[in-house]
Amino acid sequence: MKLTDVVLRNFRVAKVFRENTDRINSLDFSPNGETLISSSDDDSIVIYDCQNGTPKRTLNSKKYGVDLISYTHAINTAVHSSTKVDDTIRYLSLHDNKYIRYFQGHTKKVVTLCMSPTDDTFLSGSLDKTIRLWDLRSPNCQGLMHLPGRPVAAFDPEGLIFAAGINSESLKLYDLRSFDKGPFATFKLQQDKDCDWTGLKFSPDGKLILISTNGSVVRLIDAFQGTPLQTFTGHTNQRGLALEASFSPDSQFVFSGSADGKIHSWDTITGARVAVLNGDHVGPVQCVRFNPKFLMLATACNNMAFWLPQVDE
Repeated sequence: MKLTDVVLRNFRVAKVFRENTDRINSLDFSPNGETLISSSDDDSIVIYDCQNGTPKRTLNSKKYGVDLISYTHAINTAVHSSTKVDDTIRYLSLHDNKYIRYFQGHTKKVVTLCMSPTDDTFLSGSLDKTIRLWDLRSPNCQGLMHLPGRPVAAFDPEGLIFAAGINSESLKLYDLRSFDKGPFATFKLQQDKDCDWTGLKFSPDGKLILISTNGSVVRLIDAFQGTPLQTFTGHTNQRGLALEASFSPDSQFVFSGSADGKIHSWDTITGARVAVLNGDHVGPVQCVRFNPKFLMLATACNNMAFWLPQVDE
């Protein structure tokens, strides 16, 4: 089955999970699409089986809290940021719930954390106005960049370059092998008066960059030229929440949550809104991810919803 406008409009909630007592703050699919991991403000990590549509297990991180959870390339490990005690990034073995390594250095809240798509490197960005480059195999920071403002960052699908969004106005592209020489491209974008950039993602085909904000706008940028391509609007966000926006695996559609609990979807080429999906979310949908391997969407408020296309019998 191919993802088309019609298929997308026929997405329905197949299952709702009420494992969490507070907001789900981040989620990530395993690279093979078979499991989904989520972190929540209630200090718990829940792992879901995507094929059976069941929660597999729950781990607790009561002492340090948990946010920005991300799978590594080993299926049973993850990295996450902390919400209590300190701003250390933690590398967790999921099968025995033990920490393998700690990554210390940030002095304020970590607001962006992304794993390289190809190897053991990952990036973190913090309100301390730095981006740090790490390797899972070493507790020492591999690279440090000082910035003029709050960062958002992301790897491209090849893992060769990364993009950093600075101060909600400029986008800088760095070559991973020589990032200490500075960016090889800088794109100045029109600053949004009433919102900040809260997330950055490359499209799976590497041609587009998606900028999510804490306002009611999502921006799509050409990854090579830095030219603005689309501005997606229509979803609500009166309270200034960081609403996640994501691509479909074919880079054809963009999804975003909304403060009213609905999911909005747009076409990346035309910019047209394709669908508004209502999954009866009880609160704002801040996490939206499309499964990389299966035709399945996951969205979260305090509850987790799995969406599948409804096939006419």
